[in-house]
Amino acid sequence: MENANGEPSNNNNNDERLAIMELANMISVPMSLNAVVKLKVADAIWGNGSNAPLSPIEILAKIRGPRGGGDAENLQRILRMLTSYGVFKEHVVDDGSQRRYSLTKVGKTLVTDENGLSHGSYVLQHHQDALMRAWTMVHEAVNDSSIEPFAKANGEPAYNYYGKNSEMNSLMLNAMSGVSVPFMKAILQGYDGFQGVKTLVDVGGSGGDCLKMILEKHTNIELGINFDLPEVVEKAPKIPSIKHVGGDMFDYIPKGDAIFMKWVLTTWTDDECKEIMKSCYNALPEKGKFIACEPVLPHHTDDSKRTRALLEGDIFVMTIYRAKGKHRTEEEYRQLGRAAGFNDCKGFYIDHFFTILEFHKS
Repeated sequence: MENANGEPSNNNNNDERLAIMELANMISVPMSLNAVVKLKVADAIWGNGSNAPLSPIEILAKIRGPRGGGDAENLQRILRMLTSYGVFKEHVVDDGSQRRYSLTKVGKTLVTDENGLSHGSYVLQHHQDALMRAWTMVHEAVNDSSIEPFAKANGEPAYNYYGKNSEMNSLMLNAMSGVSVPFMKAILQGYDGFQGVKTLVDVGGSGGDCLKMILEKHTNIELGINFDLPEVVEKAPKIPSIKHVGGDMFDYIPKGDAIFMKWVLTTWTDDECKEIMKSCYNALPEKGKFIACEPVLPHHTDDSKRTRALLEGDIFVMTIYRAKGKHRTEEEYRQLGRAAGFNDCKGFYIDHFFTILEFHKS
């Protein structure tokens, strides 16, 4: 027997079986997302802001131009599936003979902006061949946590591997920029913790882009110090009021009124985090503060998008970067901070993914 929607009216554990079937086939979602990014579907539909619904044939025509070609039916299959996850909106002609697609707010995050950035690079970076090899070995993080699955699958740690592959490294940096810029805009709009700071140190600041955004917003900061590995800062561009300094954060961190760090602690073990935070503590004056921006896990587990995104990111860290690197709760960060000498930790939940954590030196 079926109900009005063509679904079986007798449950017979159908919900449970459907749930496990969806989970088993879940790889279809990220790999289809990867496909539409590679095909530049979002840019084709966006059309400089029009976002006019297009058929798969019209999308292919915009992507491929005069050379033509491509399988419109297979593209439609991908678009339909991603529509069910809210990436595209489907527009069906009354008789059902043709389907057209526009971008939802989620889909718009894949559109390339004027600086060549989008979340598309983040999608591509997560699904490169070397990373895909690691995903078949997630269970090894349980069997032996002394080495992460990526290193087992590829013979060396991820950052070493990236360093030898300029294309992978470039994609990773572009992916981080695509994620960081929207987050930094949210910080600058909703967080006032940089007020009163004269010298700000950005640890792991790469080329100094985030530090530049902070200094442009907070003119009270007289000097920004961009601190990263020597081989990183030697390639950094000259930026007014910013000094590039090379070094190792485990050895020392340049002194400043405040120390800023974004997406660094999550890839280190608890003991390593204590060392890093102790370096920060030693570099600060009395009443100075350490500002860390990290993915912070909720205390309770639920099925919200935020919780799932954070827990999925935690498994990514465990699989690719460090088997014992991890996302942490605010209380876990508080305990690490206290072990390093900080008197307390306060969380600012401005962004849906990243949290600002303030550690004060009394």
